[in-house]
Amino acid sequence: MAVYRFLLTPRWLGFLALALVAATVMVFLGNWQLDRYRGRTAINERIDAGERMTPVPLRDALAAPSGGAGTTGPAPAEEKVWTRVTVTGRYDPTNTVLVRGRTVDSRVGFEVVTPLVLTDGSAVLVDRGWIPPAPGGATAQPQVPPTPTGDVTVVGRVHETESRPGAVDRRDGRLETRRIAVGRLARELPYPVYGAYVLLDEQTPAADPTFRAVPVGHTNNWQNFGYIVQWWLFAAMTLFAYGWAARREARRAAGLDTPPGDRAAEPEPSASA
Repeated sequence: MAVYRFLLTPRWLGFLALALVAATVMVFLGNWQLDRYRGRTAINERIDAGERMTPVPLRDALAAPSGGAGTTGPAPAEEKVWTRVTVTGRYDPTNTVLVRGRTVDSRVGFEVVTPLVLTDGSAVLVDRGWIPPAPGGATAQPQVPPTPTGDVTVVGRVHETESRPGAVDRRDGRLETRRIAVGRLARELPYPVYGAYVLLDEQTPAADPTFRAVPVGHTNNWQNFGYIVQWWLFAAMTLFAYGWAARREARRAAGLDTPPGDRAAEPEPSASA
C-alpha cells in the first residue's frame, strides 16, 4: 500500500482533519435534531392522549397557588401539560381578558380568557374560545357573549403559559393583550392564580355558540426528522468525498488515471506508395 503514503503528508493530513471535524459537527447537529424530534413527538403524543382521557380534578395536574393576590402557582410538570381536567368555580367577568390577533380558520379575532374563581379564593384562567372582531377591523373589540353566573363546571386541557409576554392594557373596561402569559396577567388580578391556563373543551352550563373552539396544533416533528437525515447524510458524503479524492490521487500516482496524450501532436502517418 505504498501508493497511499501520500496520506501521511501534511497536506492530506490537513484534508483528513478538516473532513473529520466537518463530519463530527454534522453528526452533532443531526443528534440535536434527533433530540428535538423526540421532544416534539412526546408533545404530540400528550396532545392525542389528552383528547382521549377521562378528565381528572385540576389539582391532580396543577399545584394550587400558595401566594397572595397577583401571584401564580408552580408551572405544570412537562408530563402534565395537555392533561384533561375538570374544575368547578364562578367566572369573574369583570377581569375578562381579550387576547387579540388570534387566528382560527384563517380569520383573525380574539380569544376570550376569563378567571374561574374557586371556593378557596384562588383562580384558574380559562380560555373560553375564539370570537370574531366587531365590524371595523381585526382589532375592533368584539361583543363578548354573557358570562354564565353561578357555579360553572369546566372541562378542558392544561395549557402551559405562553412565552414572550407582552403588555396588558385595559381598554373600555376590559383587559387586552397579545399573549396568554399567566404570570403577567396574574399581576392584574385580585387573587392568586394557577400556573397554567385551561383550554376549554366543554362546560356546564353550556358555552354560548358564538364561541369557536380553539384548535390544538400538533408540532411539526417530521421537519426535525428531515433535518436528521440531512445532517447525517452530509456527514457520510463528507467522508466519502475524502475517500474518493484519496483513491483518485493514489490511482494517478500509480499511473492508472493518466489522461490520454494529445493525438494532434503525434506525427501524421506516412502515405503509402
